[in-house]
Amino acid sequence: MHSGEPGSGNAEMFGALLRFYRERSGLSQEALGAKIGFSKSQVAMVERGARPPKGDFVPRADEALGAQGALVAAGATLRFSHLPAWTEEYTEQEAVAVALHRYENHVIPGLLQTAEYARSVFGCHCPPLEDDEIDARVQIRLARQALLRRRPAPVVSFVLELITLTRPIGGEDVLKEQLNHVLDIARMRNVEVQVMPPDRRTHSALNGPMVLLENPAREQRAYVEGQSGGFFVTEQPELSDLFARYGILRAQALSPEESAKLIGQVAAAL
Repeated sequence: MHSGEPGSGNAEMFGALLRFYRERSGLSQEALGAKIGFSKSQVAMVERGARPPKGDFVPRADEALGAQGALVAAGATLRFSHLPAWTEEYTEQEAVAVALHRYENHVIPGLLQTAEYARSVFGCHCPPLEDDEIDARVQIRLARQALLRRRPAPVVSFVLELITLTRPIGGEDVLKEQLNHVLDIARMRNVEVQVMPPDRRTHSALNGPMVLLENPAREQRAYVEGQSGGFFVTEQPELSDLFARYGILRAQALSPEESAKLIGQVAAAL
């Protein structure tokens, strides 16, 4: 597992440079913040590469720390990723996948989310995210959905626990729109959505969510994510075991047609 901080781009390098000049000047994060008109927490997040510097943070810090333009120059080439660091490699693999299969047990997957549902999901983040961070993550999530309509079309499937379709994240109106969106996506010829009924006595994926990918070279890999990070599975026999579990899971789930009927019923009841 990796750190839960957002991906750095080169933000961590900029943060290290800022910390170097701050410590050379003998200032605490709080003292620097007071001199340049920003809070201690904002200084700390910039130094960690967790947030991009806002407004005139960079020129004020450069002047206050006597950096003689070094921070301004570094800030001019600053690239900041709003993705958590551990997901950056995954999203690169996802974007070029020729096949993608996902099992989810607590929230509708990002590739199926509407903008309002995604915004509500990010609004649940602990610790809370800033509004601009939420906006950026929503846009990234929506951009990733281009995969579903890419040509040539990838083969995509989802197996969802029923709770993902009934948990009212964002409220009933947001959920209703979200469920109708799932139904629209499920009508695409390259996508299948199945629901795992809650009354089954057997279940092949009790160990949790997973994503199975096949890249253009037809190499298979799996991605497993937890609370604070994620990792790829590329070695045997673990990789084959995950693909086998997913195959059994699809057989245990409702058919795509039965699933669409159930999703429609849940939406109609809202």
